[in-house]
Amino acid sequence: MTISPFAGKPAPAQLLVDIPRLVTAYYTGQPDAAISTQRVAFGTSGHRGSSFDLSFNEWHVLAISQAICLYREAQGIDGPLFVGLDTHALSTPAGASALEVLAANGVHVMLAEGDEYTPTPAISHAIICYNRGRTHGLADGIVITPSHNPPQSGGYKYNPPNGGPADTHVTKWIEAKANELLAAKLAGVKRITHAQALKADTTHRHDYLNSYVADLINVIDMDAIRSADLRLGVDPLGGAGVRYWSAIAEHYRLNLDVVNTEVDATFRFMSVDWDGQIRMDPSSSYAMQGLIGLKERFDVAFACDPDHDRHGIVTPSGGLLAPNNYLAVSIDYLFQNRPDWRADAAVGKTVVSSGLIDRVAARIGRRLYEVPVGFKWFADGLFDGSLGFGGEESAGASFLRKDGTVWSTDKDGLIPALLAAEMTSRKGQDPSQIYRGLTDALGEPFAIRVDAKATPAQKALLGKLSPQQVTSTQLAGESIQQILSHAPGNNQAIGGLKVMTENGWFAARPSGTEDIYKIYAESFIGEDHLKQLVEEAQVLVDGAITQ
Repeated sequence: MTISPFAGKPAPAQLLVDIPRLVTAYYTGQPDAAISTQRVAFGTSGHRGSSFDLSFNEWHVLAISQAICLYREAQGIDGPLFVGLDTHALSTPAGASALEVLAANGVHVMLAEGDEYTPTPAISHAIICYNRGRTHGLADGIVITPSHNPPQSGGYKYNPPNGGPADTHVTKWIEAKANELLAAKLAGVKRITHAQALKADTTHRHDYLNSYVADLINVIDMDAIRSADLRLGVDPLGGAGVRYWSAIAEHYRLNLDVVNTEVDATFRFMSVDWDGQIRMDPSSSYAMQGLIGLKERFDVAFACDPDHDRHGIVTPSGGLLAPNNYLAVSIDYLFQNRPDWRADAAVGKTVVSSGLIDRVAARIGRRLYEVPVGFKWFADGLFDGSLGFGGEESAGASFLRKDGTVWSTDKDGLIPALLAAEMTSRKGQDPSQIYRGLTDALGEPFAIRVDAKATPAQKALLGKLSPQQVTSTQLAGESIQQILSHAPGNNQAIGGLKVMTENGWFAARPSGTEDIYKIYAESFIGEDHLKQLVEEAQVLVDGAITQ
């Protein structure tokens, strides 16, 4: 992994995206459905791309929007559709395009009051609150966001009536129908003008901000935070929650300083990520240099990405806490401080999340629910309360209300951030100090993710590997205890392999967008053992995909 000379430094002018050119390309580009990179493709978090390379423009948005209308009709989903968008430059024009199609199809659309930017968790929260107690006329939602991706990116996510990310069978249906519409050059897409859509009887306004903020008392101990009078800092990273944080501070009378209130679609205020890209990733120490530099001003500080579904925690004692480490801390704290949660509520993690979570779950006597990468796998469990917590290694998580009922079924960056303040106020230690106590008791993990080159054919092989194809019995000096191609929690394919020993593991998965595969590795012995794990993992995987 080559680190850019710009990494961690303020973004220079030459890295800033030309917004007028980007938006012009959104309206003028016409994708060719015969070219794979220009088709609609739903990954783990919706369809993403850029108008510069014809992978995200108006045609894609019109086609996806019509496909969603057809899907809703086929499924009998006829309640309101909650729509939110983040602060990326392509999100506002995409929101306008989507509304033109939704209104033409007679869908009742809930837009934000005052055209407020809307975080992903506020959409999930709105869907769940609306659907509570209903058996028909159910609501669903759309979030127009590419998450933490660079400023030239656009994205489109669909959330069905359970409020979480759409499952694979749903996205495949929408994807296939959208690509049919693209191939037909949008024949079959219903559309009216934007002015007509705004005035349509089916277009409504919803106060996402105040509905979400007022309900936070039911998921976080806001009284404890206020009573402790902690010095809190937050950097919204120019994202959709930029006005939510000041509203939270005012509503709950918190000593919270929003250190950056700027919204600028170039994201010029960011420090550059590891690879020389501007990327609003709150889990990256390079992208988070601004808030890390202010850590001594606050008892605890946090940040969220543009759609506020990811979190980053900064403490004076430890700086930026690695996502896996904070997940373990959160799980340990929550399950010991939420007495009204179900006694059998499980801990949800992905196969590439830390083994420390396994050790925490065992210590607190909770079942571990380990699933492939993708937050969609947690949605049903969070919805019915059988999961107390669901978290991903990429700093995405959500958990139940204090009474054990559902809060959100999509990632929520705000509540893990506020949880850091709650645990600091109630335990008298910041999350980094709590983490050190955990590792003293359970062992300290050393983790890394590395990328390795792979051809499309090799990536396909890796995605279909079976445990029987791995002939080694040893890994980094330890006996291999388990080899997984399917997640133990739900028996779904992980799209690669995970190999485990007593004190370490690695998982290898092909990238969905680049000609590389990714190796995640973790050791409970030390850095040298971790290095050996990675080296042997690469040899093992390379051997398996070149057979």
